[in-house]
Amino acid sequence: MSPRDDPPVRADPLTQLEADPAAGPVVVSAHQLQARIAELGKAITADYQGRPPLLVGVLKGAFMFMSDLSRAIDLPVEVDFMAVASYGSATRTSGVVRIVKDLDVDLVGRHVLVVEDIVDSGLTLNYLQRYLLARRPASLEVCALLVKDGQQRTAVDLRYVGFHIPPDFVVGYGHDVAERLRNLPAVHAHDSDAHHG
Repeated sequence: MSPRDDPPVRADPLTQLEADPAAGPVVVSAHQLQARIAELGKAITADYQGRPPLLVGVLKGAFMFMSDLSRAIDLPVEVDFMAVASYGSATRTSGVVRIVKDLDVDLVGRHVLVVEDIVDSGLTLNYLQRYLLARRPASLEVCALLVKDGQQRTAVDLRYVGFHIPPDFVVGYGHDVAERLRNLPAVHAHDSDAHHG
């Protein structure tokens, strides 16, 4: 049977996910994500020759991006994770930041690259940068997958940016709404009018 004879309906679970009423229009496609991450990986590889970075992923949202980005970097990187809370179950940042999980490694003299899923108000990232700089790394840079245009309430220094997007709440590719829809392969606008059973 040739591929064109296959039934048009996909049977994998993503069909159900993509049909979820909370997953609105695609903002960044899976193909766009992977193409841009490959570009970011090449740039980071070039910039960090001779000084492989410690990648610090910000949980939970950055876990997919961190996984794909680390494989796109052609250097012997190390990885660690932090968990920082500022949203709770809401769709807008509270502005109050607390560290839920700290790093396991010492940062003194290390070249640290913070891997962030999304920059909204910038308050969480600003806090995180100050917190990490106090631990005396040799360098500290940020790689953010998504930046919401016009939403920053404080200046943020971003060395690497994947995409600038409209200031909508998004789901998919690590981003959630009340812990749901992280496993969508693309980034979707969240349909806040959708009701769940």
